Amino acid sequence: MSHKRIPKRKAVLAAGGVAALGAAAILLPNANASQDGAPEAKSAPRTLKSADASDLADQLAGLLGDAFAGSYYDADRQQLVVNVVGDDNQLVVQAKKAGAAVRQVENSTAELKAAAQTLKSEATIPGTAWAVDPRTNKVLVTADSTVTGAKWDTLESTVQSLGSGMATLRKSNGTFKTFASGGDAIFGGGARCSLGFNVTAGDGTPAFLTAGHCGVAAEQWSDAEGGAPIGTVDQAVFPGEGDFALVKYDDPATQAPSEVNAEGQTVPILQAAEATVGQEVFRMGSTTGLADGTVTGLDATVNYPEGTVTGLIQTNVCAEPGDSGGSMFTQDGLALGLTSGGSGDCTVGGETFFQPVTTALEAVGATLEGADGAGGAGAGEGAGAGGEQEGAGGAEEGVGGAQEGVGGAEEGVGGAEEGVGGAEEGAGDAQEGVGGEQAGAGEQAGGGEEAAEEAGDSGLTQNHS
Repeated sequence: MSHKRIPKRKAVLAAGGVAALGAAAILLPNANASQDGAPEAKSAPRTLKSADASDLADQLAGLLGDAFAGSYYDADRQQLVVNVVGDDNQLVVQAKKAGAAVRQVENSTAELKAAAQTLKSEATIPGTAWAVDPRTNKVLVTADSTVTGAKWDTLESTVQSLGSGMATLRKSNGTFKTFASGGDAIFGGGARCSLGFNVTAGDGTPAFLTAGHCGVAAEQWSDAEGGAPIGTVDQAVFPGEGDFALVKYDDPATQAPSEVNAEGQTVPILQAAEATVGQEVFRMGSTTGLADGTVTGLDATVNYPEGTVTGLIQTNVCAEPGDSGGSMFTQDGLALGLTSGGSGDCTVGGETFFQPVTTALEAVGATLEGADGAGGAGAGEGAGAGGEQEGAGGAEEGVGGAQEGVGGAEEGVGGAEEGVGGAEEGAGDAQEGVGGEQAGAGEQAGGGEEAAEEAGDSGLTQNHS
């Protein structure tokens, strides 16, 4: 992310260019393969980009109702897999006609949510986290290295009380903590944090999103350590129902383009979107630079030392102290999340949690202005992943006698090409933690401000897996 006060050293990506992310991943501009137009392939799983898969998942959640038990993106096959409970063959047929691969499972969404509620009421222990994993149709419960003795016994017995086949318990070698720092550094109150995406505040003034634990650490933020403030916190949430803050630029004439400054390369951000389990994502932070991985859970609950945070995205993307607030985005220029915290590092790996951008935008009343100039708070409306292809459910087979299927015949299942975007303005490490002795809002100094000047037009070089 950038604004006019921060000097940049970056090579602009050509439109449609390929961004190579080291040996671990490649940033491809056109991941959506065309469908087989043969009539007999109509009910076969559609080939989708991961972003379009999230739109199809939303459609199917409405189509299937109580039979919907989550979904995930199969990156290898480029398909959306939807979980279905019950034996209503009509719904299965409709889901297949919508383009999803259907898998019948045992645990319903209601049962999985009830299990998560039990964990909340009986095992809210600092150093624990849980999220529904649609790939296993279970709640994945994780405990960090601080959960030992009686705490571990309580957690283990609670998981066992949920019944067999309902939850999986695993141990993490690291410690759950917030990661205050990210792409380009901002400083406030002795802490160093990340600007996530540039936005427009509800009153029309330029602003940016960052992590909430940064917003509660200091009221004013600068783009240079010891420098004059450039922005003032308008709203901040942490802990609680999210980890996000809106910071308004003090100068209303500040230029805040919709882009991520990813190690010397400019990645245009086109719109905000919801994440999907299995989706390939990228994160930018000042400590560790560019890293990649996949989404492993949604609506995650994390019990940090400072308190419980709900509604997060869980991933296996690495991060370290100094990466908080940094942008999580896709190869297609979709803004997904703001780095919150996690465990591990970029040497051994770990779990990392992100604040959904769409939720933060709605909460603070801001919008992302996409690189194409379109505005809005979400993924937009209009023709979707399937172009002019038949929407979920088709035009002739509706649910409950409807003549039009979900999504209609003339609108695709996916979101619009126009929407909202943002740009990453990074931030770095916290010199002081927001709270607690376990690194609260950050620790250490981030070293990621040095962009890779030698990065060529071929793409972005990732330094960490």
